[in-house]
Amino acid sequence: MPVHGENFQEGGDVPFDVLPVIITGIVIAMFVAIAFLALGQVVALVYTVRGRSQADSLLTCKTESQQEPTGPDNTSAGAPSQDDEAAVEGAAADDQSAESTRYLERLLNEGHERAEGDACSICDLLIELPMDKHAMTKVCCMKRMCNGCELAARRGGLRGCPFCRTPTPRDDASALAMIQKRVGKGNAAAINNLAGQYYKGYLGLTKDVTRAVELWTEAAELGSLGAHHQLGIAYYTGEGVKQDKTRGIRHWQVAAMKGHVFSRNNLGVVENIINKNCELAVQHWMISVKMGDEKSLDDIKKMFVEGHATKAQYAEALRGYQDAIEKMKSPNREEARRLVM
Repeated sequence: MPVHGENFQEGGDVPFDVLPVIITGIVIAMFVAIAFLALGQVVALVYTVRGRSQADSLLTCKTESQQEPTGPDNTSAGAPSQDDEAAVEGAAADDQSAESTRYLERLLNEGHERAEGDACSICDLLIELPMDKHAMTKVCCMKRMCNGCELAARRGGLRGCPFCRTPTPRDDASALAMIQKRVGKGNAAAINNLAGQYYKGYLGLTKDVTRAVELWTEAAELGSLGAHHQLGIAYYTGEGVKQDKTRGIRHWQVAAMKGHVFSRNNLGVVENIINKNCELAVQHWMISVKMGDEKSLDDIKKMFVEGHATKAQYAEALRGYQDAIEKMKSPNREEARRLVM
């Protein structure tokens, strides 16, 4: 084995053995080959992963493109499921129930004051009920005069209409002509009046309920509360028309919300007898009794006796009725009442 000098320095002319160098080269070459092989596998793996990712991406897009479009709540926008239909029906029922509740609130909150046409055109006081008993409607001008003002006019020497001074018609034909003249001008009160003449067969007219209903319909469209009331009776009973109780009640509701007393009382009757809703019936009658309706007072009294109304409710109804009657009194009316009696 060669001996290197003690002062051997790298790069000198000191002789060396070739075999170790060869072995070292072989080892290095092996390491390089292994490194290149490993690098190739890594590169192949990277390309494989990228290829799979792209393939998965393409597959996903294709699948999504084949799906049905969805709504904002991520539910299918295609045909609704049974649950969807049930939800829609439930929502519709809730809306209808809410609408009915709001309408009932309106029905009970409106119409607490009598209509303007219920007052005498001369003294401007509300007329006692029933108005046909305590007042007259003048066919010349369709104004309503209380018996007290009529009496005062007669005592003052006036022989014509206290309001428009038109002479009193001599016969039925003259009265009918006056009514028809105003009907031709679209006067709601005159049309309602003519309907009543056909219904009863007055003023020389042949009784014709069908014609009366036609005229009441026209008058109601023009705002006549009396016409709404009569149509309510006609449709509820089926007189002159095909019976339609719901339609009849609706006419009463329209009139009641505008202060028609008898329509309000009829709604109470329907709730009590037909719907068996005593509480709601009393609520309707409590409104009409405070407008001076004696029948509503009797109805509440009966409910009290039968245990369907409280003592406090009956006492309130009695006070309300008495207050309403007191406001409708006048010396002339009291005098006319005594003369009639």
